[in-house]
Amino acid sequence: MPTAEPRYASTEALDQQATVAAFPLGGIGTGNVSIGARGDFRDWELQNCPGKGNRLPFTFCTIDVRPPGSTDPGAAVTKVLEGRFAGPHEGDSGYPWGVVAGLPRFRTSSMLGRYPLLGIDFEDDRVPVKPSLEAFTPLVPLDPAESGLPTAVLRYRVHNPTDQELQVTLALSLASPVGMDSWKSDGFPTFSEAPTVDFREDGDVRGLSFTAAGGTDDFRYGTASLTTRHDDVSVKPRWLAGAWSDGVQAFWNDITADGRLEPETRESYDDKTPTTGTRIGSLALHRTLAPGETGDYEFLLSWHVPNRHQAWHQGNEGWDDVVLNHYATRFPDAWAVAGHVHQNLPQLEASTRGFTDALFGSTLPAEVIDAAAASLSVARSTTCFVIDDGTAEGQFLAWEGSFDHEGSCLGTCTHVWNYAQTLAYVFPSLERSARRNEFLREVEENGRMHFRSVRGFGGDKHWDFRHPAVDGQLGTVLRLYREWRHSGDDQFLAELWPQVAKAVDFSFDYWDPDGDLILESVQHNTYDIEFHGPNPLGSVMFYGALRAAAVMAEASGDGERAKRYAVAAENGAAAMDQLLFNGEFYIQKLDDVDAYRYQFGVGVLSDQLLGQFLAHLTGLGHVVDADHVKSAIKAVFDHNFRSDLSEHVSVQRTYALNDEAGLILCSWPDGGRPKLPFVYSDEVWTGIEYQVAAHLIFEGFVEEGLTITRAVRQRFTGRNRNPWNEAECGNHYARSMASWALIIACTGFDWDGTAKRLALAPVVGDRSRPFTTVFTTGTAQGRIVLDGDSAEITVDHGTLDLAELVIDNRPYTSDDQGPVPAGHTLRFTPA
Repeated sequence: MPTAEPRYASTEALDQQATVAAFPLGGIGTGNVSIGARGDFRDWELQNCPGKGNRLPFTFCTIDVRPPGSTDPGAAVTKVLEGRFAGPHEGDSGYPWGVVAGLPRFRTSSMLGRYPLLGIDFEDDRVPVKPSLEAFTPLVPLDPAESGLPTAVLRYRVHNPTDQELQVTLALSLASPVGMDSWKSDGFPTFSEAPTVDFREDGDVRGLSFTAAGGTDDFRYGTASLTTRHDDVSVKPRWLAGAWSDGVQAFWNDITADGRLEPETRESYDDKTPTTGTRIGSLALHRTLAPGETGDYEFLLSWHVPNRHQAWHQGNEGWDDVVLNHYATRFPDAWAVAGHVHQNLPQLEASTRGFTDALFGSTLPAEVIDAAAASLSVARSTTCFVIDDGTAEGQFLAWEGSFDHEGSCLGTCTHVWNYAQTLAYVFPSLERSARRNEFLREVEENGRMHFRSVRGFGGDKHWDFRHPAVDGQLGTVLRLYREWRHSGDDQFLAELWPQVAKAVDFSFDYWDPDGDLILESVQHNTYDIEFHGPNPLGSVMFYGALRAAAVMAEASGDGERAKRYAVAAENGAAAMDQLLFNGEFYIQKLDDVDAYRYQFGVGVLSDQLLGQFLAHLTGLGHVVDADHVKSAIKAVFDHNFRSDLSEHVSVQRTYALNDEAGLILCSWPDGGRPKLPFVYSDEVWTGIEYQVAAHLIFEGFVEEGLTITRAVRQRFTGRNRNPWNEAECGNHYARSMASWALIIACTGFDWDGTAKRLALAPVVGDRSRPFTTVFTTGTAQGRIVLDGDSAEITVDHGTLDLAELVIDNRPYTSDDQGPVPAGHTLRFTPA
């Protein structure tokens, strides 16, 4: 069971025993490199594909501490700036060559990850200084371009607590992270042609520049750089190449001699220039620290791997064609990326810290903050990418998740991405990009929407599947309503409305052939099977989509459709309630539940009210009977939440087990379990846990919602699961981004950009004390503070054009009028 005192990776430091913790660095659509709890670099995923377990040989930071100018080895201490290996120390050859596990390391390390900021402290009583690492990739809310930089800031900080002046060197050694052909079973890369590495200096930016061999149109092609603005540097641009451990031995001999590096004067000891294999370089930064002084050693790792396959999988049309990553249209190479980041780092860092402080400085429950922050890493994982389509913003596309070495389930799958909320609130332009793709490219003339997008890469071929997805198609209508409402952009709605109308009209004919307004025909859905007959998953989504479509139709001047949709939503919801509500929750109506495989019948389906969840998030209110909704969502908690899974029986995939707590997808408290229930029925999915948790809070069951949230985050301890990787069908799974809805539910936040109306009604926290929360609209991000009858809104990014503020259902007013720009605060009192 969860511990009595919850512990989360963002509130309590992880030690080096947290061997699966891996904090990802990298921007939206750029790929990642991660840092483990020891301070080690791992999971190099820069080559436009996932790469869990990929590692670069001889890539580590070294610290050397000695009296100034000393060459006495007895007076110096030199160590790899990582925590010690935690074990197990098992391997067919021990630790491989490139890991150099035999070099001295620090006795302890501790990691605290408040995404997007990572901090690691190192301790060793044999080292007279106190070093730490802070690492991040800039995250600027509402700005996917500046949040999509292929870079990582690595800022080592060293404090000298002694009464002696000390010369402190930090040397970062890096094997080429670009140009590899493949990765071996031990995780190290292979190179059929050796990349190059050279020292380069432009103005006050200096460092190592890596270039892959081959042509610039090759899929393996890329550049990388390790740069600094530090004044006092030494460099070993290219390690000795050759047999065995020649290069690393020469490096270690050099750094331990006097704490500085010298370039090698030959390619290898046998004077032969290898044509294959990697290339390694080292960049050292030097400071003399006075007693009590603290100094920074800042490196910038940047990369540029421009060429992506213009298709999802090998064998697909367009696979051999190149499409550029969108970031490659901004920058010609990694050195240019580095120059941009160095020049703009003060602003980029201020934005990153401001957003992080707004999120983690809120008075929201710690488990809610921890879950929402972790979901941000999905947006900047290999699951998501942005390709060049000739527009200023590019085309956003995504997998469902990322398997260890390939994408998982193509096509920005609508029935999975329905659950995700993080991008809609933090990077809403990416969701608008997805809606344009889905409605303008993937809706056929008859209104059928392909739930996996193949046309996003261009071309006319569509995803060939026998059924449309009922939840995917109708949920996308609700999500378009969300995007229009958040942005207040009527032109955006006008552009897409004709296709939206087709998609909604299709639903009547295809899923409701008898016209009773309860969906009953074959309904493919997110469980990768088809539900048959009347059921709440499809029908509630239908009524939510109709309510949203009615509002959009009215705004588009289509009064006839607006009336038809609104009437159908009301009448259909009443009919479904009468047919499917069993007095406690909604069921599937079948004469024989075993007549079709993979149904749920009279079971308690955890996401039976997914459409209602999306309706709450978009300000539509209850689309089916409010009392029945409250009863049903409470039944989901009562019957499907397990405080201890030790006795839970499942022959399916396992994401939670033993004494862990979790919410299963379905249960049959009154019997009637099918012989073969739907294929994931006994599994535990974080995305649905978060969706149910947020919905419980919306309906007033706050403690139940927080109980589920705590259970999820206590499973991700860094020892058994990575806190920044909630897997389902793949790592960094999109559905887990449902967690941002917890912030919306806890704060009662609602933004209507079409009316410029902001509402807030917090249901957590002690309201006798100031309540603080982060907020985002389609055009602004900032902080709201409620203190008694006063309210303050501070805009950190963008501009907030606010016409109406409502708090706890009371209107508030301010003496100030007009749009609020970044850096300004407005004060409000009850009207």
